[in-house]
Amino acid sequence: MSTLDKVVAITGASSGIGAATALELAGRGAAVVLGARRTDRLGSLVTRIRAEGGRAELLEVDVTRRADPEALVALAVDRFGRLDVLVSNAGVARTAPVANLDVDDWDAMIDVNLRGVLHGIAAALPVFRRQGRGHFVTTVSTSGLKIVPTQAVYAGTKNAVRTLLEALRQESTDGVLRTTSISPGFVRTELLDHLDDPDQRAQAQHAMATLGISPDAVARAVAFAIEQPDDVEIGDLTIRPARQG
Repeated sequence: MSTLDKVVAITGASSGIGAATALELAGRGAAVVLGARRTDRLGSLVTRIRAEGGRAELLEVDVTRRADPEALVALAVDRFGRLDVLVSNAGVARTAPVANLDVDDWDAMIDVNLRGVLHGIAAALPVFRRQGRGHFVTTVSTSGLKIVPTQAVYAGTKNAVRTLLEALRQESTDGVLRTTSISPGFVRTELLDHLDDPDQRAQAQHAMATLGISPDAVARAVAFAIEQPDDVEIGDLTIRPARQG
């Protein structure tokens, strides 16, 4: 396994893809700065990483609050002297037909999935520019590639982020900035455990359990993207179960 001498901040790091990415990158030598709302889980994760010889810090982060990603970036710079990569992984999923008019759920997805990514960009971009290099890695979704009923707003937020990152890439061809969109399919995470409809929740959990791949697979994809030389950009990665339609 290659050594990864990077300082990486990760949002949504308390479970699932975020936690797996923290462990994968720390195991390769990266210093990880972990943000999430559930600091108890973050604490356990940091303890594990440090026990295995890794470098890790944590901070309570709600990406919907603009100041929180700013504080996460500042912690990375203060503790390790720089920030090389921001992995924007925090996300929420609510599924329902548009006609249900679940406006509160729409707002939650827009605030976390889109506004949260923008807050991360606003926090890290000045640091990346000042350093002369930086990398945005963002968890998107195959839901934005294959549109299905009940996922209109969720897929809309993910495709908005995909568009945002592509535009940012085109605005940043001076070699300073890299952007990567990671689009996972079914992954065994807690993403859909909070669906209000019990039937939808049970169906989603069953699909996750029977079809989903390990979050470790996505973590390895993130590592692959960020370990490339500075003049190589992995723009889009789609990673899904081989049996997913």
